[in-house]
Amino acid sequence: MGEQSIESYSDPQRLRLFMKGLLNDVQALRKMIADGVLESGVRRIGAEQELCLIDKSYRPADKAEEVLALLDPARFTPEIGKFNVEFNLAPCRFGGDCLSRLEQDLNRHLDEVRTAASELGLDVVMTGILPTLRKSDVGIHNMMERTRYRALNDALRRLRGDEFDLRLTGTDELIIKHDSVMMEACNTSCQFHFQVSPDEFAHLYNIAQAITAPVLAASVNSPFLFARRLWKETRIAVFQQAVDTRPTGNHVLDRSARVSFGEDWVRESVLEIYQDDISRFRVVLGVDVEENSMDTLEAGGIPQLKALQLHNSTVYRWNRPCYGVLDGKPTLRIENRALPAGPTVIDEVANAAFWFGLVSGMVESVTDVRLALSFDQAKSNFLAAARRGLEAQFEWIGDEVLPAATLIREQLLPMAKEGLQEAQVDSGDIERYLGVVEDRVVSRRTGAWWLLESHNAMRSEGFKTGEVMSALVSATLNRQKDGRPVHEWAMAEIMEAGEWQYSYHRVEQYMTTDLFTVHEDEVIDLVANVMDWKHIRHVPVEDDAGLLVGIVSYRSLLRLLARDLPHGKESPVAVKDLMTRNVHSIPPETGTLEAIAIMREKKVACLPVVTDGRLVGIVSERDFLRIAGELLTSQFGSGE
Repeated sequence: MGEQSIESYSDPQRLRLFMKGLLNDVQALRKMIADGVLESGVRRIGAEQELCLIDKSYRPADKAEEVLALLDPARFTPEIGKFNVEFNLAPCRFGGDCLSRLEQDLNRHLDEVRTAASELGLDVVMTGILPTLRKSDVGIHNMMERTRYRALNDALRRLRGDEFDLRLTGTDELIIKHDSVMMEACNTSCQFHFQVSPDEFAHLYNIAQAITAPVLAASVNSPFLFARRLWKETRIAVFQQAVDTRPTGNHVLDRSARVSFGEDWVRESVLEIYQDDISRFRVVLGVDVEENSMDTLEAGGIPQLKALQLHNSTVYRWNRPCYGVLDGKPTLRIENRALPAGPTVIDEVANAAFWFGLVSGMVESVTDVRLALSFDQAKSNFLAAARRGLEAQFEWIGDEVLPAATLIREQLLPMAKEGLQEAQVDSGDIERYLGVVEDRVVSRRTGAWWLLESHNAMRSEGFKTGEVMSALVSATLNRQKDGRPVHEWAMAEIMEAGEWQYSYHRVEQYMTTDLFTVHEDEVIDLVANVMDWKHIRHVPVEDDAGLLVGIVSYRSLLRLLARDLPHGKESPVAVKDLMTRNVHSIPPETGTLEAIAIMREKKVACLPVVTDGRLVGIVSERDFLRIAGELLTSQFGSGE
């Protein structure tokens, strides 16, 4: 599309010209559908794979530009974050060995990225949200230097008129603000495309909407964000909130989010979706439209519909309609964007087989899904799947309420099998890939389950959050390369976090994040009791705004007792009267050796870790003693 020509329009005249081009594209698409110009009678499948680049400490590596320079730009493309890359597979006919070919193509492209990354001392991992990702990784500094991304960020910021909010509650809770669309970079997915005929689009699209919930429930792989346990597929909520341009106010506004499941079933044509999106969502990106689509049609050509494609790319439906031109023929396809990357290639292809099979199979068993299931039920099912995965309850056809696992095993897997058989997909591939889904569902061992169970086991043994997250990424990477599906994976172990110098390179990898703080106006007796109850020697002090303003140490309490008790002083002492002000603090990315040097120079026993003045962790002498123990053990053994 000529990416460098894409920009966020501020000139009203250029905006009006783009809108005229956009409306012209819709008119041209309407005529192509009416005249039977779009390709019919052919079904093809395709895929897009997003990946995370990681360094030796299993943290995101901002080297996408360097990695892409070693790869074919026709197949490997940037994503919004400097730690992400994407590749696109050529479409193939739906049938025969299409699924095993999909697996082979994914593996071949993945190996190419791994080879390029290894030349830079990096690796790549497939995961919905990288467990070691930190809030500091998704700042504007980590946005790829592309005009499109900068323009998108500027435009959405203008529409929002304020910072973006992210509020999520699962086992843990996360409430943060962010000042750019870079939160979108947290998400990595494996997107599947299904080419359909214009006359069957409405029916198949509605089916795709209905079955996305159970397919997602069986595929969840993103339970963490910034080390918080949130939804089973946290990507869904993160993406919606990351680019939500709706302003907050005192009144309830009935406006749609740019990322959504949709508002209703499609009745007759793909045009309904495009018309609804143009009506609801303002143009945020534009190109100078050089082609008049209607003129191209009248001249016997096939228009590219660039304006329509660009606007469609800024409205993020979980099942998105896509227009394209393949080998000179205009096509329509349904793009499933809801499924996460990983845990392995075979898991991804199994998810694809389940989705493709259900879209095809339900055509034969459900004449009109709109009459069998309400749109609100389908939408609620989708959100339930994202929150709870296989523990979700679904309202299903026939007014049934069924556990996700029961519905999938008893009704949907047989239906998907029939759909794949009807498409004449190789029988061996059908058994192989749907068998992976069935075993995963029966055992309840999704990617999200494996991550959470591994995390909980390591945390129960007393390991710090940062160490555990590194071990999860390392274990994921090792098992992906082994190739067995996730339901066969052994639990991750802390030793998989790697060599000590990588596990403890920065303080954010091992700092204590479960903190106990007091307010500066509290009575000092509270601090003494907190230290006693929680077996800690330092208590940070915050003000009304939640900013770090001081710290109380065990030694300062002892000095208070020695000074005041002999004199019988009984009036309450405020924390602010005893705390140490002008506290020496460090940011999360501080190196371990630097932190040790600061503690020696300042003669302090701990260092609060802060971001924008707010406490996010703390490191103490005890942490460094433990690191020293790891080092000595790695060098000389346990000594037993």
